[in-house]
Amino acid sequence: MHILLVASAFNSLTQRVHVELRDHGHTVAVELALPERPLAEAVRRHAPDLVLAPMLKTAIPREVWAAYPCFIVHPGPFGDRGPSSLDWAIQRGADRWGVTVLQAVEDMDAGDVWASVDCVVPPVGKSDLYRGEIADAALTAVLLAVERLASGTHTPRPQGPAHAEYTPVRIRPYLDQSVRRIDWDADSTETVLRKLRAADSQPGVLDVLCGAEWYLHGGHLEGGLRGAPGELLATRAGAICRATTDGAVWIPELRRRRAPGQPPTYKLPAAQALGDRLPSLPELAAPDSADPRRRTWTDIGYREEGSVGILSFSFPGGAMSTTQCRRLLDAYRQACARPTSVLVLGGQRDFFSNGIHLNVIEAAEDPAAESWANINAIDDLVEAVLTTTDRLVVSAVAGNSAAGGTMLALAADEVWCRAGAVLNPHYRLMGLYGSEYWTYTLPRRVGAATADRLLGEALPMSAASARDLGLVDRVVDCGPGDFAAEVGRLAARLAALPGSPSRIAAKKAELERQECGEPLAAFRERELTRMRRTFDDPDAPYHALRRAFVHKRRPQSTPPHLGLAATTAQRTAAGAERSTRARVTETALDDLSRRPDGWYQES
Repeated sequence: MHILLVASAFNSLTQRVHVELRDHGHTVAVELALPERPLAEAVRRHAPDLVLAPMLKTAIPREVWAAYPCFIVHPGPFGDRGPSSLDWAIQRGADRWGVTVLQAVEDMDAGDVWASVDCVVPPVGKSDLYRGEIADAALTAVLLAVERLASGTHTPRPQGPAHAEYTPVRIRPYLDQSVRRIDWDADSTETVLRKLRAADSQPGVLDVLCGAEWYLHGGHLEGGLRGAPGELLATRAGAICRATTDGAVWIPELRRRRAPGQPPTYKLPAAQALGDRLPSLPELAAPDSADPRRRTWTDIGYREEGSVGILSFSFPGGAMSTTQCRRLLDAYRQACARPTSVLVLGGQRDFFSNGIHLNVIEAAEDPAAESWANINAIDDLVEAVLTTTDRLVVSAVAGNSAAGGTMLALAADEVWCRAGAVLNPHYRLMGLYGSEYWTYTLPRRVGAATADRLLGEALPMSAASARDLGLVDRVVDCGPGDFAAEVGRLAARLAALPGSPSRIAAKKAELERQECGEPLAAFRERELTRMRRTFDDPDAPYHALRRAFVHKRRPQSTPPHLGLAATTAQRTAAGAERSTRARVTETALDDLSRRPDGWYQES
């Protein structure tokens, strides 16, 4: 089937639908719903069998849904309507929710239902839930709806009293800041957490802090600290701890309220955002993770299960600043000092890594210098993983990864991905050549020709497709909440395998052979030479693309690479045809420099 995805942005769910439909043999193209870009004209140009909207903030025009089958993916159960469905579910403490695929009609979310799938709602932030349980349910519902449409025999279920199994419709209003507002003198810790989690990525919770208005992003329980309600108690890893009526919460990020006539603001680590406004507070180290009595938050944790060490990390949005990279490197070195034979890197929920922290770079006094510091810090981390020869290292990718974050995962001996993860192993959408030793690790896994194709196409890929290419070693088919336990079980089995000691012994000899041939330092030097040239050039596309990404500027048109419909088989064939060509990276960057606005991508 030829399917056109219509979306307000090429966000995580749109990418997930894109890769899964391709994996199922459909041809898939994307058209962004943009102002002053007539959607009807674009749809006619694509002539699809189905128009599917995984994430659309505007209505599909009548002339489109009257002429083509049009499905809307709504993040709510059967009968739920409204623009803030997921927000209401989290803020009201629902323990189950769902996703509905319905037909587009005049009224929003009122069309006949083609599929509806329920899911659990764990106590996590909205964006984590959206990329996890909601995305899993959405894909099940989408694939079922597409199958039913293709059959030509299925009758969708109307939303209304005419149906024998009538479910009352629940039209939920937009969840505005008057409802999101935290009353620090009255709200319990649980209420505060629900409000923060319901708005963690967007729009945040508007509040007054240190004499200014801020949007609070993210919320995590602190089980030990106490103070006067609303009081700031401590900092940890850039986050601030704030007292509630019966406890405290950690808030990792803040975004300053936009002033009239000023450019859009963006999220930063909370302590950095407050700057000189932040009072003198104690910087608390993370407690020993072996102490079960302390319920608290930390973005980096380590635990041991027999001969397996698990170094977990979770950074908001998957971005890794210079400071975060250095802290993770310190933790990695400490983990390598422990008597384990297998070290797992990652293994929790949501993002693995998206590489360097563009928001922190944008906020720096000298973005070029901060870009350079950040890329060197993540390179140091990747180098440490590549040169670990006394144990097996496993990258456990629970959620999405992109650019340098994907290359970080490839530095390990094995890469294990949750089935729902989406990988973006490329850099050119941000105008970068890339580093993180990708010129060594990517061709080593998939070959030079496939590496060229992945970098040139700049398309997302599923964990299953990545496994088929050799990019990933194992796909773990489980829910987001089960991934950590499953990884622990698999890692213990790996440590117990009779062949693991010989694999570890071979690592040192293999690294020595590599160093005698083409040292790892040579790969890094070549990559960083290109990166330095980009960072130091104020006219390089990277700077404009970074600003567009950070300030969430909408592109002027749908990026060309998204509008090309192709199946996985067709793309593989196209890659084989290019196998004798030189690397496409330079050509891609040349094309990018001619139209930098057209490559902006939200993730």
